[in-house]
Amino acid sequence: MCGVKQDEAFRILKEKLCNAPVLALPDGPDDFVVYCDASKQGFGCVLMQRGKVIAYASRQLKKHEKNYTTHDLELGAVVFALKI
Repeated sequence: MCGVKQDEAFRILKEKLCNAPVLALPDGPDDFVVYCDASKQGFGCVLMQRGKVIAYASRQLKKHEKNYTTHDLELGAVVFALKI
């Protein structure tokens, strides 16, 4: 029994790894949402429209940014997202 669950889990994992998600094209100038986040490792952001991913980006922190406070890191992620 346990082998069946593992086989199914492996099949699902393999399918997800082999079928890369496709980015959507923007549909008009409205309804865009930007999600951004920061960690002690880097910045990340996603541009979405109506629940579909349009673009995403991330980068590692620069050496001096590793000393930033949490508030400054989060603000840095917003600036990073809007510049892109």
